[in-house]
Amino acid sequence: MQFGLFSVSDITRDPVSGETPSEAERIDAVVRIAQHTEEVGMDVFAIGEHHNPPFFSSSPTTLLSHIAATTKRLIVTTATTLITTNDPVRIAEEYAMLQHLSKGRVDLMLGRGNTAPVYPWFGQDIRNGLPLALENYNLLHRLWREDVVDFEGKFRTPLQGFTSVPRPLDDVPPFVWHGSIRTPEIAEQAAFYGNGFFANNIFWPKEHYVRLINFYRQRYAHYGHGTEAQAIVGLGGQAFIAKNSQDAIKQFRPYFNEAPVYGHGPKMEDFMQMTPLSVGSPQEVIDKTLTFREYFGDYQRQLFLMDHAGLPLKTVLEQLDLLGGEVVPVLRKELEAKRAPEVPDAPTHQSLVKAKYGDNPPRQPRPNANRGDNVTGASPYQDSDPAFEASYPAL
Repeated sequence: MQFGLFSVSDITRDPVSGETPSEAERIDAVVRIAQHTEEVGMDVFAIGEHHNPPFFSSSPTTLLSHIAATTKRLIVTTATTLITTNDPVRIAEEYAMLQHLSKGRVDLMLGRGNTAPVYPWFGQDIRNGLPLALENYNLLHRLWREDVVDFEGKFRTPLQGFTSVPRPLDDVPPFVWHGSIRTPEIAEQAAFYGNGFFANNIFWPKEHYVRLINFYRQRYAHYGHGTEAQAIVGLGGQAFIAKNSQDAIKQFRPYFNEAPVYGHGPKMEDFMQMTPLSVGSPQEVIDKTLTFREYFGDYQRQLFLMDHAGLPLKTVLEQLDLLGGEVVPVLRKELEAKRAPEVPDAPTHQSLVKAKYGDNPPRQPRPNANRGDNVTGASPYQDSDPAFEASYPAL
């Protein structure tokens, strides 16, 4: 079971101090938050992608490369990468490069994005959001698995004999999650490819996410990737922790009341009852998080949203101390004890390499100009590495 943090990269006024951080301050803060996520013993840090104020994370690979360079074991990922408004060729190349630089400590979460003005900024139409997501991911999937790709679709220029560089580390693509708030079509896409499905598990009642996750599990099994219980599921969640519930509610209330994402609506206590939001003592956050398994079944990744709504860096780091020091260790132990034997661990680069190659050395793609070029459609990579052929005589 993997635990970590995800950030939407909002720059929000602190309603207590009245101060709004600059972009520079917020970017520095997120780097420090990611580093502290590792320091307190958690596994994953995820950053969203946005191209409009009040967010700053327009270039996730740049930010995650820096975070990976300043950490040792943290998995860096996205929450989410826009498969609709990004060119899949650029996604293939940028995340393969990040995979190499991080030595495999990367995966990514793909989503459509639901901000209508963003689409025309990148030459697209939100009314094509779903077909864009389907076509673009089909191309991305192929670019990471085929040395030479011929492609013709509706939404981009054709490719003839195209090779995406660099090739994925160890010739194993980063693991892909598909993230959705409300769209069964994205759950279907995840199930079709045998990828992970991430339900952000914020804002909406549990019944909504139960339907989405159950649908994904059923379709995952339908496509022959395993049983419903073996489907790869990730969940979000929101938490604010203090030593006792009274302090937690008192401290978080002004941030809740003014937060752009859920302020000026239901009062906090009602929101806590209706949604996954946890505001309370470590034990109360533990108890509520453990109910996620009751609703959704065994799952592989739990990410918390904790750096939003204008919370200052000092407070977020204190939250991480409580989360990593008092909450996550109990959740690891409890969820591991309850997990069914057939449920797989969260995929990592190491586990994917093992699944593909067993005990054999992984293929290391090497460009070879003498063996052809991607204008003619021939592979620019060696087909006959002696060590590779010795290990895989049947291939």
